[in-house]
Amino acid sequence: MHETDRLYVEGGWRPAVLGAPPIEVENPATGECIGAVAAGGEADVDAAVAAAVRAFPSWAGSDPAVRAKCLQRLRETLGERADDLAGTVTAELGAPVRIARKVHVGLPLAVLDSYLGVLPDLVLSERAGSSLVLREPVGVVGAITPWNYPLHQVVAKVAAALAVGCTVVLKPSELTPLTALALARAVHDAGFPPGVFNLVTGTGPLAGEALVRHADVDMISFTGSTQVGRRIGALAAGTVKRTSLELGGKSANVILPDADLERAVAAGVSSVMLNTGQSCNAWTRMLVSADRYDEAVELAVQAAAAYRPADPRSPDSRLGPLASAAQLERVRGFIRAGVAEGAELVAGGPERPDDLPVGHYVTPTVFAGVEPGMSIAQEEIFGPVLSVLRYRDEDEAVAIANGTPYGLSGAVWSQDEERAVAFARRMRTGQVDVNGGRFNPLAPFGGVRQSGHGRELGRAGIEEFTVHKALQL
Repeated sequence: MHETDRLYVEGGWRPAVLGAPPIEVENPATGECIGAVAAGGEADVDAAVAAAVRAFPSWAGSDPAVRAKCLQRLRETLGERADDLAGTVTAELGAPVRIARKVHVGLPLAVLDSYLGVLPDLVLSERAGSSLVLREPVGVVGAITPWNYPLHQVVAKVAAALAVGCTVVLKPSELTPLTALALARAVHDAGFPPGVFNLVTGTGPLAGEALVRHADVDMISFTGSTQVGRRIGALAAGTVKRTSLELGGKSANVILPDADLERAVAAGVSSVMLNTGQSCNAWTRMLVSADRYDEAVELAVQAAAAYRPADPRSPDSRLGPLASAAQLERVRGFIRAGVAEGAELVAGGPERPDDLPVGHYVTPTVFAGVEPGMSIAQEEIFGPVLSVLRYRDEDEAVAIANGTPYGLSGAVWSQDEERAVAFARRMRTGQVDVNGGRFNPLAPFGGVRQSGHGRELGRAGIEEFTVHKALQL
């Protein structure tokens, strides 16, 4: 049982000001309460922001090498605690143990390594004719992070902001705050100066909105749903503060007629099942040419059968529970809507798996006969649900791929790489995997349209937290 009534502010742990009832943390695999954290409010945000404001001048003015050394110590500290961190993610999110270790902890460690590799070559000043153009830290950053990747999303924002001299107030999701608290302890042990990093746990409507509205916060970096992103954009406009929004997705996995169908379908199903479908960049729409459609559906059903929901603590588990009861009902609702709209349910369904009487489990689901306008082909479900759509030619495939409000990720497959790249260029999205290209933490990640704006990871992710200043000489 993890219990704390403390927030991390100005280098120390202090109780929440109002002493509101704590927020309970649930294990989604069992429904049991595994901890409780402080419910921070506006006064706590005020204290954290004030600490960040005080710390900003000296941190922003410090030698970049000093900041890099702090990040290096953080990387080493997190690496030493990797097993404990993975256990926390499994307990509060329900991620299978091997996914927790490899992805939920391994990925943020790789991101930290990539930032440390980029920093020495970061250009923070350059001549432009008679001017000297500087890149300076934007100031105090409010980072609001989601529950689906509770360590990776924090590290991607916080480490990049700290690297260029910003100070940070972090508000993590109330569903998975224990991982964020573990990160705060690692930051403390890594020796960051007081006030450079601050953590306020709490709900979005109270702590989150107070952070967005705060006049002394210079930038909000948010990852989460498009609905909440709209709310943050509206609130941030009140103080004309900068925002970076990484929002929802409905990514297309386009399998061109000459592709290795078996490989492309297997990779597509894997993308949808990773993290129990709770990934904003999951390829939830599989687009297949009409003459290969039936074969693709059959392969997808076979591939989905290998992902049986199971206790995430089992070393063999590949698919854990959804993160909450609300998320379970959301996914079930979309599955029922798909059936009602006329899609063909070829695998899974809304029913609970027979062998898992407790926990927020759903059966991996595949729909065939999906039309582009159906809700399951337009809206982000955030669960292990795949829609398979057919197209007649490449122009129609492009139209379907681009035919949602989102534009975060995607994939394209062809035996001819040039053909695949040409198709990828026509996709209106922030990132495209070509023939199974591996995730690269050095490449910028982010979306277009209702998937948001701004970029994370790599050089672009660090530069996101800077502003230009021109000195006319």
